[in-house]
Amino acid sequence: MHSAAYALEMPAKRSSCVVFSSPHSGRNYTQPFLKRSILNRDVIRSSEDAFVDQLFASAPDHGAPLIMAQMPRAFLDLNRSADELDPALILGARRSGHNPRVASGLGVIPRVVANGRAIYSGKLTMDEARLRIDTYWRPYHARLKSLLAESIETFGQAILVDCHSMPHEAVALAGTALGRRPEIVLGDRFGASASGVIVDQIEAAFVSAGLTVVRNTPFAGAYVTQTYGRPARDQHAIQIEIDRALYMNESTIEPSADFDSFCAVLARVIADIARIGAQPERLAAE
Repeated sequence: MHSAAYALEMPAKRSSCVVFSSPHSGRNYTQPFLKRSILNRDVIRSSEDAFVDQLFASAPDHGAPLIMAQMPRAFLDLNRSADELDPALILGARRSGHNPRVASGLGVIPRVVANGRAIYSGKLTMDEARLRIDTYWRPYHARLKSLLAESIETFGQAILVDCHSMPHEAVALAGTALGRRPEIVLGDRFGASASGVIVDQIEAAFVSAGLTVVRNTPFAGAYVTQTYGRPARDQHAIQIEIDRALYMNESTIEPSADFDSFCAVLARVIADIARIGAQPERLAAE
């Protein structure tokens, strides 16, 4: 199913309570948007989680839905609250307390892309901001919410896997106790957004595929995990960040020669994660 706000790939049969979401892989850079921006198409794509929707494309084969943004993150950030409006960009937006994301230009309508490069030369009207939110943000989150509600209804549990990629430089200086640079960062807001048992199982899926995993540093999860992670209500949200160097050339924004083989590795991980979400059904049948 496709709408202006999202593409949704459903499994033939939902056999897992897991829902995969890719909020930052949208690449519909419309002419009006590009004309509005002072950046060229390559620079404006620097904040995009390029190809993440393709990395997780096998999710429906394992009984789990995959919902994907259509519009780019530089245009509208689905991993922000609808009221995270930046007064430095949007005319009439009120400053409400100190929000570090908004202050750094990364509100729901971003002011900058990677490395703090400004997207526009002037400000946007409040009407423009509201139109983007009403047209793209609200339908995406309404559908995501309903997918999770369907999981709860069918399986008694929902697991949201929030799929992202991170610049290689974000983890280049980090190292694990073993001295290996992390390739996957799992974010559960330091235990607040998901059961530790489920996060352990997701980590094990990546580790068994030979990937180095850390938790919550440097990324613990943002609006999506904060909003949808309700472990006490059997609704869990885990953010996954994948080092872009594993599958793409960051400077040209093109898949690397390893792209297909990495997709194959990830397909096994996705199958393992979907199986975690199939357990409630099995328990119910026993």
